[in-house]
Amino acid sequence: MKRTVLPVLLLLAAACGPRYGMRVPDQLVSKLPYESRIELLESENDLALAIDTVDEASNEVLRARDAIRRAKARESAAEEEEDRAPDAASREVAKLAIEEARARVAYLRAKQRLNVGLRDVEQLSLRCAFARYELARLQSTRKAKVEGSEKLDVKKYEGQVSKCEAEVKEERGELAEDIAQEKTAREAWEVKKAALAKKTFDARASPYVEKL
Repeated sequence: MKRTVLPVLLLLAAACGPRYGMRVPDQLVSKLPYESRIELLESENDLALAIDTVDEASNEVLRARDAIRRAKARESAAEEEEDRAPDAASREVAKLAIEEARARVAYLRAKQRLNVGLRDVEQLSLRCAFARYELARLQSTRKAKVEGSEKLDVKKYEGQVSKCEAEVKEERGELAEDIAQEKTAREAWEVKKAALAKKTFDARASPYVEKL
C-alpha cells in the first residue's frame, strides 16, 4: 500500500483546484528538521490508503461492467436455448434461465449505480485526505517555527478539512436509496437463481447457474 505520494499530490492538487486544494508551500516543508518529517509519515500513509481505496472503487466499477456484459450474453444464450428446446421440460429450464439472467442483469445494474456512487464518495474522501495531509504539514511547520509558516491561517486549513468531511458524510447518506435498491435487486435475483438451481438439481454443479 505504501507508495510515493508526491507525484499523486501534485496531480491531485491540480485536479482539486480551489476546492479543498489549499497547499502549504513546499519551500516551507523543505525546511523541516528530520524528526518533523518523520511525524508526517502517518498522514502520508493515510493519503496512500485513500489513493488505494479510490483505485479499488474504480476497479469495482470496471468489474461490474464486465459482469453486466457477461450476464447479457447469458440472457441471449438462454433465449436461443429456448428456441432450440426439443421438449417442454427443456423449454421450462430455458425460461427459468432467461428469468435468472434478466434478474442478474437488473441486480448488476443496481450494483453498478451503487459502485459509481461509492467511487465518487471515495474520490471526495481522497480530497479530504489531501486536506488533512496539508493541515499536518502546516502544523509541523508551525511547531518547528519555520519562518513564513506563521503567515498561513491554521483555521482556514482546519475549515477545509471540516467542510470536506461534512460533504463526504452527506454524500454517503445520499447513497441509502442506491443501497436499498441494490439489496432488493439482489434478493430478487437470488429467488430466480434458486428456482433455476432447484430445477437443474444442484446450483453448485448446474451449467445454468453462474456464481458472481
